[in-house]
Amino acid sequence: MEVAEAVPDPEFAEVFPFEEFNDMQREVVDALVGTDENVVASAPTASGKTALAELAICRTLEAGGTALFVAPMRALTNEKESEWERFEDLGYSVYVVTGERDLNPRRAERADILVMTPEKADSATRKHDSRRYAFIREVDCCVIDEVHLLDSEKRGSVLEVTVSRLRRLTDPRVVALSATMPNVEDVAAWLDAPPETTFEFGDDYRPVDLHSGVETYTHGDNSFADKYRRLYRALDLAEPHIRDDGQALVFVSSRQDTVQAAKKARDELAERDVPIGARGDYDFHNDAKELQNDTLRQSVLDGVAFHHAGLSKADKDRVEEWFKEGKIELLFSTSTLAWGVNLPARCVVLRDTKLHDPLEGEVDMSPLDILQMLGRAGRPEYDDVGYGWVVCDRAEADKYRQLLRDGKEIESRLAEDIDAHLNAEIAMGTIRGLEDVMEWLETTFYYVRAESNPDEYDFEGLRDRVRATLERLVDRGFVETGDRLDVSATPLGRLASKFYLRLDTAGEFRDLAQRETVETGDILRTVADAAEFDSVSARQSEREAVDSVLVGQGAGDLDPGARKVLAILRSTMTGTTPAELRSDAWVITQNALRLLAALRAFLDRFDRPRAANLASRVEARIEHGVSSDAVGLTAIDGVGSGRASKLAKEGIATPADVRAAGESGLVDAGLSAGVAEAVLESAGDLPRIEVEWGTFPDAIPRGENDMREVTVRNAGDGAQVGLRVTVNGVEMTETTTYLDGETAVPVGVFGGADDEMEYTVEVVFPELPLLPVTDSRTVRVE
Repeated sequence: MEVAEAVPDPEFAEVFPFEEFNDMQREVVDALVGTDENVVASAPTASGKTALAELAICRTLEAGGTALFVAPMRALTNEKESEWERFEDLGYSVYVVTGERDLNPRRAERADILVMTPEKADSATRKHDSRRYAFIREVDCCVIDEVHLLDSEKRGSVLEVTVSRLRRLTDPRVVALSATMPNVEDVAAWLDAPPETTFEFGDDYRPVDLHSGVETYTHGDNSFADKYRRLYRALDLAEPHIRDDGQALVFVSSRQDTVQAAKKARDELAERDVPIGARGDYDFHNDAKELQNDTLRQSVLDGVAFHHAGLSKADKDRVEEWFKEGKIELLFSTSTLAWGVNLPARCVVLRDTKLHDPLEGEVDMSPLDILQMLGRAGRPEYDDVGYGWVVCDRAEADKYRQLLRDGKEIESRLAEDIDAHLNAEIAMGTIRGLEDVMEWLETTFYYVRAESNPDEYDFEGLRDRVRATLERLVDRGFVETGDRLDVSATPLGRLASKFYLRLDTAGEFRDLAQRETVETGDILRTVADAAEFDSVSARQSEREAVDSVLVGQGAGDLDPGARKVLAILRSTMTGTTPAELRSDAWVITQNALRLLAALRAFLDRFDRPRAANLASRVEARIEHGVSSDAVGLTAIDGVGSGRASKLAKEGIATPADVRAAGESGLVDAGLSAGVAEAVLESAGDLPRIEVEWGTFPDAIPRGENDMREVTVRNAGDGAQVGLRVTVNGVEMTETTTYLDGETAVPVGVFGGADDEMEYTVEVVFPELPLLPVTDSRTVRVE
């Protein structure tokens, strides 16, 4: 079947990089183009499912609608933006929805094709009633790529509730695509795809036959040595294919391992005298000089390379291109590549079945990832058969043999986080009563899978478990009930939903907000001990570094994992993270920054502006690694850790110092003229507080009282502020207001028992990392 004959409009033939659909694609074309039904298609990896997604999008665009493509990983959303310039060439706009700060609502609203991860789609659907995210209500077709992600422990429940929510909001057509899975009918039942538009393609539709198996090694006492035992086993499996002009793709557990394995493999292949490399290719030699990664530049000439998310896009693109051209014969990669670019190899070896997760410790690699990786074996047009191998310890061999033989049924992961997801639905107002709870439950894959497998899921007790979950939400203060059995979210429940918090963490944040005093140590400790970090583990090699950071910090009662998180946060604040902790530091700090933003909002919501400002400063110090006295500089657009440190060394530590220095002073401090001008302009837009005491007395007779007013003026942009008046350190008044201009603060002056009374006005910024502004007057008591 020619593409031009099948597409809904001949112009869409330009979207496809081929002229004819393959056998698998031909069987699905009529369902996608000739009906409006939901479609579910399960087919082997590399069999051409992307074309089905593009065909569904063409059908939607031809009808004047908006398509949403949900990709399993962020890296893939960026790839689609590049690949789908073919749609742009036809006059349709493609927009990848990224983070909150970078979202352009106007572009999203005008887009014909939206590309999002499940997490971004979750965020958008939660905020669907806001003007910023109104575009999500206009989706006419939702294409779910790799729908078997439902079975992912971390992300499956997010995909599940997001799709269910989207269907209740806009009822779009849903096209779900998946690798081979035994229970495709359960996914079809969940999405209401009828039998005639549900497709299950077996291995006979693979473009290349797959021979898969398990190879074992003898596990030793040294994990470092074990890596090399597995590497040599992987090379044993790959070597015959490389000698026969084939290629091998070896998956390892981490970015660092891709580099180290590539280095070792180069030496080992040379030792074995395996003919590999293209050092005699002059043009390739020159092209390799353009690589930004030094190690990669040296490696590719020997026919060995590595690929991971930390490489620049240009380097990754070159590696992918050279692998496709055969110039690279042995490629080491993390699992990300298995979900993304189609880079088949004659031989695929999974060297590692376990990986170190900064938040979870050592975990087994997902069965979905394993099957996805092995599915890359076999090069269409070059090979009649592909070879896929799992290298594992003998004790686990049977487990992996069964996985390769029987596949993996897709399960729901909703039960593990059902309390947080139910709370989110109530916070959004999509659930307003007990009957709504049950209706929501029936829209989930969890419910469908429980019907299909009632013994495993205890289907008979499902409704009771959900009712019990609702009761716990009420008991813990996240939800409140009315006289008519209606339910609604409390402020605590809404905050937990807004910031995607575990409910235990939200409870701890509330408790901190209710303390009489909140110090920096309290904030750091609360975040480090959050439920989101429960699975963090401290390896033996890290514990000495953790102890050195936490000397004198009173953290001895924390679990080792929480101590590790606390050590990373404290050292990151000062830019002194020990080398032993750096491999996990980035992931942990990124999660901590999200939690700190949530904690700041909690403190602000519970009317603790001073504590909220402190949390904002802690957050900025962790993000930028600046000192406590220079943290206010990070409130200036264009000033990050480097520029803040540079300015602070020159005695310019606050936005006020920046304004006083002027453009010439900033240039003298090391900034270029253009940057200095922009920084000065941004600093001028920040709040500028002045306290005017007016007729405030110098003295007052003992025993007398007087009421005066102090004027607090903001000469800069308006901002939320907390105003606090103390006398001799004792709080008299505290209010929160939006200050744009000036406000009068009443202050009672009284002649107490002390000979002097010090009155202090403090202005704090709960939403900005600016240092508090204080001004004082001393009144004699005569």
